[in-house]
Amino acid sequence: FARGGAGRTPIEEFFGDEFLRRFFGGEPERQQQQRSLGSGVIVDPSGICLTNAHVVERATDIEVVTAEGKKHKAKIVGLDKRTDLAVLRLQGGAPYPSAALGDSDKIKVGDWVLAIGSPFGLQQTVTAGIISAKGRSIGQGPFDDFLQTDAAINPGNSGGPLVNMSGEVVGINSAILSRSGGNVGIGFSIPSNMAKRIYTELATKGKITRGWMGVSIQELTPELAKSFGLKEPRGVLIADVVKDSPADRAGLASGDVLMEFDGKRVDTPQDLQKIVAATAPGKGVPVRVWRDKGERAFEIKLGETPEETAQVVEPGNKGKSVLGLDTRPITPEIQRQLNLRTSEGVIVARVEDESAAAEAGLQRGDVVREINRQRIRNMQDFERATQGIKPGDRVTMLLQRGPQPLYVAFTIARG
Repeated sequence: FARGGAGRTPIEEFFGDEFLRRFFGGEPERQQQQRSLGSGVIVDPSGICLTNAHVVERATDIEVVTAEGKKHKAKIVGLDKRTDLAVLRLQGGAPYPSAALGDSDKIKVGDWVLAIGSPFGLQQTVTAGIISAKGRSIGQGPFDDFLQTDAAINPGNSGGPLVNMSGEVVGINSAILSRSGGNVGIGFSIPSNMAKRIYTELATKGKITRGWMGVSIQELTPELAKSFGLKEPRGVLIADVVKDSPADRAGLASGDVLMEFDGKRVDTPQDLQKIVAATAPGKGVPVRVWRDKGERAFEIKLGETPEETAQVVEPGNKGKSVLGLDTRPITPEIQRQLNLRTSEGVIVARVEDESAAAEAGLQRGDVVREINRQRIRNMQDFERATQGIKPGDRVTMLLQRGPQPLYVAFTIARG
């Protein structure tokens, strides 16, 4: 692919021109013009082509050069930044030779694969390797589910196909892990089954619709699991429920541990986000949660994901020493300065060094909303909730840190 345009992408702003010239094989800017190169694969004789969203998202003109050297103009049908996939349609010349999309669920670690693309502008380069791992998350977003390969993937391969030994496309090459920008044997590809679903929706609707529950979730640590009466950490902890969201209307609440979604076991926040996103909005889905030391069943009718995806909040660390907090009431001035929605709770003014609170990750400025499931509205509530806490007791707190709710759990050390 060659793309042109005057705008700068976030990737360009972050990495700079030299990195982009190495990665896409483009030429230096001249008179506010940009050119960059990437790879792609035609997956339908009508001219439907898959590539990465970051290759074409700011393009004003796209030119596709096929294996036989023919040049074609292309238009963007749609793109999905969350999975870094884009769908193009070539203009004129149909039918086109096309590749078949294989079943990425069937590929196994150790299977041989080929990566095809234009590294450093060297067109139709083929490299070989194996599938090193499946289901990799590399921190790009909640929908990370990459195939990892040691087939050489270099700048310019971005958007090209990863194929199995039957010639089927099992992945779209998307990223590499490298300090230098070149291949070190760690490359990542978007699985073909994900690409198939995304491209089908983009080609027919021009956008992606994903299911949405309306919850903030976090990992269920062993300490948190014990505090909620679970013998082992199974499921994800609901830290907050958006008012009037599908989860709210279904009866889910903050502090619930979601264990199953539509009959599928849920072990991590990423598990839940992927399953929910792949479920059609409007569908009624059974869920099982742990509440008040017992399992409960609910049915939730999913909504459509808003523009901003619900965040996963990170849990605090486990505490191993005495509890130590200096708290203050939330005055109107504090509420205004911290932009808090309500004056309920108490604010942490200081955390004693080496205390249970410090070990648990509490910070100055945190707002305490709950202690051991007791609502904290003011200093009196805080004092009542903490006066009976003694060494050996387990403490669970619901905090507000900035815009995000956060559960922490710790045990008061003995002696």
